[in-house]
Amino acid sequence: MSVLDEIYTRAKADPQRVAFPEATNEKMLQAAYEAGQEGYIIPILVGGKAQIEALVREKGYDLSVLTIVDIHDEEYKNKVIDAYVNLPDTRLKAKALGRRMEDPLYFAMAMQAVDEADVTFAGIDNTTGDVLLAGQMIIGLKPGITTVSSIGLADIPGYEGSEGSLLAVGDSAVCTNPDPEQLASIAISACDTVHELLGWEPRCAMVSYSTLGSGQGPLIDKVTEALKIANEKRPDLAIDGEFQLDAAIVPAVAEKKVKRESKVAGKANVLIWPDLNVGNTAVKLIQQFGHADAYGPMLQGFNKVVCDCSRGAPVSEIKGNVVISAVRAAGAKK
Repeated sequence: MSVLDEIYTRAKADPQRVAFPEATNEKMLQAAYEAGQEGYIIPILVGGKAQIEALVREKGYDLSVLTIVDIHDEEYKNKVIDAYVNLPDTRLKAKALGRRMEDPLYFAMAMQAVDEADVTFAGIDNTTGDVLLAGQMIIGLKPGITTVSSIGLADIPGYEGSEGSLLAVGDSAVCTNPDPEQLASIAISACDTVHELLGWEPRCAMVSYSTLGSGQGPLIDKVTEALKIANEKRPDLAIDGEFQLDAAIVPAVAEKKVKRESKVAGKANVLIWPDLNVGNTAVKLIQQFGHADAYGPMLQGFNKVVCDCSRGAPVSEIKGNVVISAVRAAGAKK
């Protein structure tokens, strides 16, 4: 069974409520409907009810598969607002939230914040910046996390690592040049993400061009400082470094280069890049020369699962990422 097959099986066993604030986008609507019809999620379409219903009927979809939340329903809107402002540490007052909830993106996230939905999925009609801003304002970041980041999952033919052909990598999409605090947050978030999604016990390597002091300079100092911060914040996680790539994932290399005990060296299942130059290039190398299937990027660091998909993504890819997001949300509850 492939990793996606396994994820789809888990999604069907425990469908989560996914809010779609871009419900009048035809691709998004199709992905939401197919995922709901096939039993992977409970789709919630957020927007103007009349417009959404008209599009659903035009497409010939079964309305019973879908839940439609009308942003003009003042009674329900006020219910969400009241619940939100009574949450601890909320950043918005009732009037400020009410104004923002005229936008379906903010409406969906407010629903998610008060447990009326498990996931918010957007990104075609809204920019990445729109999604990140709304997520940080309404959902907020996990305790101890200072930045939103991303993680991807690579399925690499011929690779035989600690998790078979799978390797989690990040950040390859969001943080351009993270400082040590941000890099530590990326590592912590990545560990939580793979545990939620795949049930792994994460072994996370902070990657550099140096292994344990074989090189010197500010680029290495950033990684070692990030490692120190991550270990202080989450001593329960196996995060180690700094390691060159081969020392992180090849046991024979780790045996030669890492002359101390390490739960990670040679058997890492999560790699953390020092910056986006490395991350973006590495992912494309894995895809082009390793012929890997790459899933993601998945946003991480929020208190709950928030998703931003590519504007150019086909329906099949959107649907896959919706299902992945739902499994993450189910994993986070456990």
